[in-house]
Formats: sequence, structure tokens, C-alpha cells
Amino acid sequence: MTIKDINIPKEVTSFIGGQWMEPKGEAYQIPVIHPATEETVSILLEADEAEVAVAVKTAKDVFNTGVWSKASVDERKGVLLKIKDLVLANKDVIARMEVTNTGVPISQAYGRQIPRSAMNFEFFAEFISQVSSPVFDQNPNFITFIRREPVGVAGLIAPWNAPMALASMKLAGAIAFGNSCVLKPSELTPLGFIPFMELLSEAGLPDGVINMVNGRGHVTGAALTANEDVDVIAFTGGTETGRIISAEAGRTLKKTVTELGGKSANIIFADADYERALDAALVAIFSNNGQQCLAGSRILVQRSIAENFTQDFVARTRKLKIGDPFDTSSEIGPVISKGQFERMSRFAKFAEESDGIEILTGGKPAEGFNKGYYFEPTVVRATDNKQIVCQEEIFGPFATILTFDTEEDAYSIANDSNFGLVSYVWSTDIRKIMRAQAEIRAGVVWVNTPLMRELRAPFGGYKHSGVGRDGGEWSRNLFTEEKTVSIPLNEFPIAKLGI
Repeated sequence: MTIKDINIPKEVTSFIGGQWMEPKGEAYQIPVIHPATEETVSILLEADEAEVAVAVKTAKDVFNTGVWSKASVDERKGVLLKIKDLVLANKDVIARMEVTNTGVPISQAYGRQIPRSAMNFEFFAEFISQVSSPVFDQNPNFITFIRREPVGVAGLIAPWNAPMALASMKLAGAIAFGNSCVLKPSELTPLGFIPFMELLSEAGLPDGVINMVNGRGHVTGAALTANEDVDVIAFTGGTETGRIISAEAGRTLKKTVTELGGKSANIIFADADYERALDAALVAIFSNNGQQCLAGSRILVQRSIAENFTQDFVARTRKLKIGDPFDTSSEIGPVISKGQFERMSRFAKFAEESDGIEILTGGKPAEGFNKGYYFEPTVVRATDNKQIVCQEEIFGPFATILTFDTEEDAYSIANDSNFGLVSYVWSTDIRKIMRAQAEIRAGVVWVNTPLMRELRAPFGGYKHSGVGRDGGEWSRNLFTEEKTVSIPLNEFPIAKLGI
């Protein structure tokens, strides 16, 4: 399979009210590039403020009809399950589009990203049929209950590193509770949403419940965030962009959740299951080409095993197969863009020129590729967690190894970061595990496992890793309003004023 086997449209426009918008000659044009070849495979026509307003109005008008916002739980559940079925039925075309955009190995698109996309719709379909709201009857003369209602129009802004998997979590949560929405994917990765948008009507979702606008964050994303008729914003992306979105959402008093960057510590104690910890450390940093907010990019190894672990980790890293993302045997593909490739190069150069940092492998463009944004998986050893390679989110196949002596050292290093999204702990001592999970300042702690996602549990971060959570009840809180209703059960005296 190659990119030539994929039917990619020449132009990508907005999808509003169940149809693709006609191309506008004056629209700003953005090349859609396949990172493995640097080839322009399509042209994205950017949605300006006026087009975003059309999408938001469409979503609001559909919401106000009640065709979806007032649909029964069973009706919504049935549509979400149908979307899940259609995502799986169309997994080949969606996966190929995703790989064309992202450069992620197709084995990972099939094995992780497309199944996760389908699972998101299945999860929320089942979740809405099982949740309930409390009833209060402490006062014998009244019954008080909580009514949940959809918020209205949701603005959903998705990142480029796992486009369908991460956008579908927001989409499924938003529509499950009766909202209409406007999705803005990254301008780098619009292709996977083309087949997805076209299956929504077949699933029975009314036109206009899900709309999509394409463009750059400071244009299309800014217009979506600022629109007064958008009631809630859910954003996944970089920390600086998250600050801008949060400030604008605050100005218009929108509900907002942001899932931002990470510089996650992967703590490996001497009593860990060595082989499993080694396998997982590679998965945690190098899957998805290292471009994931939850990557275990700071590997903290206890001193007594540090030398052996580092040698084994570096040896395995050197054996990773870098190749065409459409080759099912490839383990690492290209990074997403020229900008990301240059970012990797800058950090590698900094490591090479800095005291206290040693490049153990990688640090340069991968050999054997005339084109494409291929960068060698890189491992550096740092002596000080204050170094920039330990503090900045590099967002690529770039691992930093640090050594610690005591538990207290490990927790101190792990928490010495502006981020706090996830953390990993490897140990066979349950008492140590319980101490670790309590001491680490992160929204998620994975113990003796990499990349485990329980959709009923909250996902989000401390500090600069975001505000708010998604998953299960936390998504329900974001995408619904709570209305308290009190009804008298018996006639009771009311004061007579003005007599």
C-alpha cells in the first residue's frame, strides 16, 4: 500500500449543515503535506470569521429545533452506536487518510487510533443510558431533582498528533448529551475527517449537529472561540494556545476545558520488572512517533540499575525500524512537519553543545531518506533536571534519561516541571507504589503499564497541562447544564404580603 492508492480530494473545505462548502476563490490556501515525501497532496481552503459564523449559526439553529437536543436517550444511543459501526466499516480509508496526514505508522493507526475512535462513540452511547441524577427529599413537603440539559453549541478544537482519536472523544461526548458542535481540526491534518463527515448522515445524525471548519488557529480557531453563540470550548493542543483560548473564553464566559502539554516522568525503581519496564519505556516515548502529550519523555532510573537499563534502552532504540508509514513493519515514521523536524534538530544541537547532557543515540536526520521529515529516535542522558531537554515538551522521538537514588529524589525530579499530565511508576513493592501515586503531582499515574485509558475516569493534568477533565461524568459536567427543580408535594402556607 502506498499513498497513490488513496483517493484524496484536490481541495478540502468546510463541512456545514451536512454538505461540503463550495470553494471560495479568495480563501487562504494551506498545503496539506504528506510528511514522508514532503509532497502536497491537497489544498485546504481556510474558513474565515464569516464562514465560522455560518457553521455556528447552523449548529445553533439545529439545536433550537430540538431534533437532536430533545431526542430520547435511546435515539441518541442508537445513532452513536451506528457511528461506531461505520467508523470500523470504513477503517481502511480513515486509517490511510490519517497516515497520509500524520506519518504515524499504519500498524498503529489500525491497532490504536481507529479502534479508539470507534470506542469513544460506543462508550458514550452506553454511558448516557446508565447515568442518573439525584433526587432530594429531605424536606417532606417537597421533592427536588436535578435535570441535565445540553449546553448548546460546542466548539471543539483538535490537535494534529492523533486527529480522529482525540477529536472523536470530544465529538462523542458533545453529541451524546444532545449538543450541536463545530469541530476545528488542525490545519495539518484534515484528511481523516473527510470520510468521517460523510458517514454521519448514514448513521442517522441530523445534518448540522456536527459541522467542521478548517484553518489556522489564530484565524479559524480564534473566530470559533470568540463567537458569542458558542457555549462551550473543548481544546487539546499546546500550552501557549491554551492560554489564549482560556482568556478569550473567559471574556465571553464560556465553559472551557483544555488538555495541554506534558513532560511526563517515567520512574523506574530497582525492584521493577526489568523487561516489562524496558518494553514499556520504549512504547511510552516512541509510539506515535513520539508525538503525544502523554509520552514518557523523562525516564528516571534508580542508580543501581541505571547503567544496564540505559545500555539496553539505547540498544533497543537503535533497532527501531524507521520507514515508510504505509509499510506495516515500520515502527517509527516521519515527524509531522518541517517545523517539527527543525524543532527536533534544535533540541539535538542544544544537547550536543551543552555541558551535562550526552547524546547516546540519534540526534540527527535519519539516514537513507532523500525526502521526508525523518529524524532518528534520540536518547540523551542529563545530569540535571533543570536542563532544557528535561523541561521543554519536545514532542517527538526524543527521550531524556535521568538517574535518582532515593524515592524522595524520584518524586522531587518528577514534580520539578511546569507540566503534570501523566506519570509512570514501575515497582513490585505495593507500599512504594502507594507512596509514589500520592507524591506525584500529575493528573494520571500509570503503575506498571504504559498508555492505559479508562474512559469512565477523568483525564487531564495539573499545572500547565490543562484545566478541567474529560471522560465519563467529567464530560457530562462539561457538556450539560444542571437545573435544580423543586416541586411541592403538599399544600403549604405562603405568606400574604400587601394585605
